[in-house]
Amino acid sequence: MAWACSAHAQSADTLQQGNDSTAALPQNDTTVRHFLKPAEGTGHKLYTVKGIVQDKSTGEGIAFATVFFPGTPVGTAADEDGNFVLEFDKMPESDTLRVESMGYTKFNKRLDPKQHKYELLIDLSLSAASLSEVVVHAGEDPAVALFKKVVRAKPYNNPDHTANYRYEAYNKLEVDIEDFSKKQFRRLPIPMIRKFSFIYNNVDSTSGDKPFLPLYLVETLSDYYFQRKPKKQREFIKASQVKGVENQSITKYLGTAYQSINPYHNFIPVFDRRFVSPVNDEGLFYYKYTIIDTQHRYDHDIIHMSYRPLRPGENCFSGDIWIVDSVYALQAISMDMPKVANVNWVKQMNIYQEFAPVNDQLWFWTKDQYTTEFAPPYNLKLPLAIGRKATSYKNVVADDELTTQVLNDPRYREDVIVSDSARTRSDVYWAANRHDTLNKNERAIYHMVDTLDSMKSFRHFKHLMYFVVTGTYKLGPVELGPYYYLYSSNAIEGQRFRFTMGTTPKLFKDIYLNGYLAYGTLDKRFKYSASGLWLLNRKPRMYLYGSYTSDLDLASNYYVDNNQVSGDNAFSSLSRKPGVPWKLAYRKEGRFEFYKQYFSGFSHELNFVHREFTPYAPLPSAGIFKDEKGEATDHVTSAEVGIKLRYAYKEKFLEGNYYRVSIGSKYPIVNFEYSKGLKNIWNSNYDYDKLKLTISGDLKIPPLGLLTITAFAGKYFGTLPYPLLEVHPGNEYYYYNPYAFEMMNRYEFISDQYAGIMLDHSIGGGIFNYIPGVKRLKLRQFWTAKGIIGSLSDENKALNLNKGFPFRTLGGEPYLELGTGIENILRIFRVDFVWRVTPKPQPGENQASYFGIFGSMKVRF
Repeated sequence: MAWACSAHAQSADTLQQGNDSTAALPQNDTTVRHFLKPAEGTGHKLYTVKGIVQDKSTGEGIAFATVFFPGTPVGTAADEDGNFVLEFDKMPESDTLRVESMGYTKFNKRLDPKQHKYELLIDLSLSAASLSEVVVHAGEDPAVALFKKVVRAKPYNNPDHTANYRYEAYNKLEVDIEDFSKKQFRRLPIPMIRKFSFIYNNVDSTSGDKPFLPLYLVETLSDYYFQRKPKKQREFIKASQVKGVENQSITKYLGTAYQSINPYHNFIPVFDRRFVSPVNDEGLFYYKYTIIDTQHRYDHDIIHMSYRPLRPGENCFSGDIWIVDSVYALQAISMDMPKVANVNWVKQMNIYQEFAPVNDQLWFWTKDQYTTEFAPPYNLKLPLAIGRKATSYKNVVADDELTTQVLNDPRYREDVIVSDSARTRSDVYWAANRHDTLNKNERAIYHMVDTLDSMKSFRHFKHLMYFVVTGTYKLGPVELGPYYYLYSSNAIEGQRFRFTMGTTPKLFKDIYLNGYLAYGTLDKRFKYSASGLWLLNRKPRMYLYGSYTSDLDLASNYYVDNNQVSGDNAFSSLSRKPGVPWKLAYRKEGRFEFYKQYFSGFSHELNFVHREFTPYAPLPSAGIFKDEKGEATDHVTSAEVGIKLRYAYKEKFLEGNYYRVSIGSKYPIVNFEYSKGLKNIWNSNYDYDKLKLTISGDLKIPPLGLLTITAFAGKYFGTLPYPLLEVHPGNEYYYYNPYAFEMMNRYEFISDQYAGIMLDHSIGGGIFNYIPGVKRLKLRQFWTAKGIIGSLSDENKALNLNKGFPFRTLGGEPYLELGTGIENILRIFRVDFVWRVTPKPQPGENQASYFGIFGSMKVRF
């Protein structure tokens, strides 16, 4: 009994020394009791520390508590009942043993180097900060409890919740070709390509499991600034190298601003899909979590936890998370896209990120690594492309006044600013400023691309590929095409042939001239168009545009600009609905525009349009059209001035030589138009006013997919013939048109005031994910709804109705059509089933025309 008392006395004395020597959390509610002290032996022995870690208030073992010596690799983790054994052959210089567990006060005990065996019973008390948080209840999975702690701590650990931060980022993007041998390359049926087989001298057969051919490399070095409230971000790209692609405008999208992934967000973008983050607030609904082990890094215990989807086929990852025990921040995370995920063209993908402490509170990114293997569907024996992206972060500074000054500097208006010297940095600059050196593959890409660009045959090959993809072929200062306008047919012209030509920057850098000449074999009439664009400024964009056209009017006025579909091509002729009469007119139109954009996303266009419209039967003219003298005529002449106002916040574009393509905005895009008809200007006989408003955008509602919304309204003032009213866009083709009403014909409905909406909800795999044998086809569900209400004034009814053509109005009931279908058929095809709900069929009208099946193609991930 005396021996036991002596042991307890020594234990209490040691605990007191440990508390004095470590400035850790208060230990006054933490006690340790020796319950056994064996006799000491002699000679060199292992140190053994074993015991139980338990909750002081309940006496239950604390699962997976960490036991370690701070600042050393010596440590272990308790089992699910709180038991642990720690063995080591030399007492660490830090002879203080520490025990930690989530939500509990830390325990510190100084060990006596002369004592080789300890058996401890350690009571831990809940910390004050965790009393209101989740605790591990008897029977609760420790991984679930850990996950809940991570979610509760997300507002404190998410770097984007910091007041502000800045850093230097180095991005490197590489594209390689895999599974395509030199022998296969030489067998390609295009002789021109065989000349480039020397590129296989660059095949890497030492990295990874398979040899690959590096083809494309991008490097960027940038300074990035971020502020939480109000949210602002700005990136200065100070160096950029692009090898393997000519369009340099992509540089601004290859820095950090548009490429970063934050796992603390509930959903993570993967191409045009959105995956559930492993630390989504509702992650327990999507994932199964398992604790693997505990490691020690950065003087912290790091808990290694794996996760996998609960239901295969959903947009979820599998992988591992490393969690900082004391603060529940992410130290590292890996995210692998399962092979069964409903994503096209991707065989496998991995995202890996690491974090390191910047200060006492913030764990910030140190590196990102993304690897994606692109592959054709259905195991087709075609080459695979591998994309590799690596980002490293340096000079991270948080809560800094300089960041605020830069973000509020009025000289900088764009979110991403590319330095004028970014693309001309010397090799010496890159060698001094890269965060790491180029490896053998990356150096080979620079040499290979430079060699290819010096070959005349390769330049011809690039022009050929450009022709296949864009339809145009460059010949020095001019370009020919697009080729898909060469041939079409219609009821007026019969066989129609068209030749189109434009200029290239080799003739004018900022002026683009374009025109075409067309001829119809039936009407034996030439048609033509000529236009010119003068770019006065590229950033922000400002231009003058003028055109004159004398041709058939083949297009409709859609409610979304820049997405108009022309019928002037062979495919449209083949996909036209049978039995629907052609409704065409001859249009002579002169147009002038002045456009100016501002960095805020606001833009305006001032325009003047003079138009002469001459309809062909069955469209009417008698009793409707009048000239400036009030006498009957067979055509309508109008002149109008207008203004278009557009607001597209943070809209992104891919820039071409003269024109650009919008790649969208996360925010709604608003368009407003006002037009004023001018009477007695160049034979115009109509005085009117037009107002139009359109709001469009994509609403991401993961995991329920993407909802595309277009809302529109308009009002016309004046008594006008039908060509100057709102002719609602109908679709007379079997090719699905997202900007028209599929079951409505052209010129079926006219209005002078209207409002409507178009909805397209892409759900994803939906029920197909749960049908055995079908899930692997990666089919996707969607539904659509398109509706419009409108009316026509009595004056416009009197002028236009009952004049030999069955125009209809929407005054009686709205137009509504609903649709559903299957997309992603063979990865590119979509089939729509569309029902026209209202108006109801008129007496004698064929009800079969109120249901239609439409096809289309869509390339999406």
